[in-house]
Amino acid sequence: MVMGLLGIGIISGFFQIGDVLTGFYTLVFALVLVSIFGIVGAIFLGMFISHRVLSTQEFTAFEEEMLKMKDDVEYIRKKLEEQEKN
Repeated sequence: MVMGLLGIGIISGFFQIGDVLTGFYTLVFALVLVSIFGIVGAIFLGMFISHRVLSTQEFTAFEEEMLKMKDDVEYIRKKLEEQEKN
């Protein structure tokens, strides 16, 4: 239906054929350009994230504190289980 209306518009002179093709080519060019920039950006973002993850082999202070807290929670759980048995 849209193609039919577009065809009637071109035949009647309401649309100029050059304007329609220019708009279509501009849309295709913009989609290709945005896709290329998106892929390149995703590659650089992936490289940045993987570098950050792989370059720090030690735990941060926050991670060390969370590991200590996990050990504390396991210790408390074991103590509670022992008290429930008695």
